[in-house]
Amino acid sequence: MDFDSTLQTLGVNRYGASSATSNGTKDTSGLGKTEMDQSDFLTLMTAQLKNQDPFEPVDNTQMVAQMAQFSSLSGITEMSTTLKAIAAKLGGTSLGDALGYVGKTVLTEGSIAYPRESGGIAGAVALSKDATDVNVAISDADGKPLKTIALGKQAAGAVAFDWDGKLDNGEAAGPGPYTVKVAALNAGAKVDAAPLVWAPVSTVSLGSDGKPVLTLPGIGQVPLDAIWQVG
Repeated sequence: MDFDSTLQTLGVNRYGASSATSNGTKDTSGLGKTEMDQSDFLTLMTAQLKNQDPFEPVDNTQMVAQMAQFSSLSGITEMSTTLKAIAAKLGGTSLGDALGYVGKTVLTEGSIAYPRESGGIAGAVALSKDATDVNVAISDADGKPLKTIALGKQAAGAVAFDWDGKLDNGEAAGPGPYTVKVAALNAGAKVDAAPLVWAPVSTVSLGSDGKPVLTLPGIGQVPLDAIWQVG
């Protein structure tokens, strides 16, 4: 007698094996299953009790230990499923949550900056590693140089800068928008750097992946995970 026949004698079907139903057809409901669930465990335990040797019955202590072990495993599995669901909820941001960004200003990667009401702009330089020489070049919409800000030696990360909107001769630079470019060196070697600018959030929508994206003037659509700071 093979293994499948032995299990069927006990009233248990091995996963992936088909059995005959009351109308003579094969039952394929178990095909493709690779794990035992609570119903399977109870079926197996019942079959074990039905077919035990009356002269050597199943030890009660072992039976209780098996039930406790399965109950513990079942509880852990359910807890894991619940925690995954909670983590997915906490890690995600709904469209309703993202609507709170409308009307606020955010700091994100971009090269176009609009001036503040008081004039000038603020922003930052994102450095991939430490640099000995960091510079910010600001131009007008036509590419005319307006101001160069030397930030000197800086550590990796976001380095803030602020420009009052005036030229070196003290005159106002104009209404903008401005173009921001950055450059960084470490002992003469180029360091990867990107300009970060402040921009107002005009609208919020859902991207192709179903996640909220922010629309920023002069920059376009930006995902939430690209936001460095909220003003």
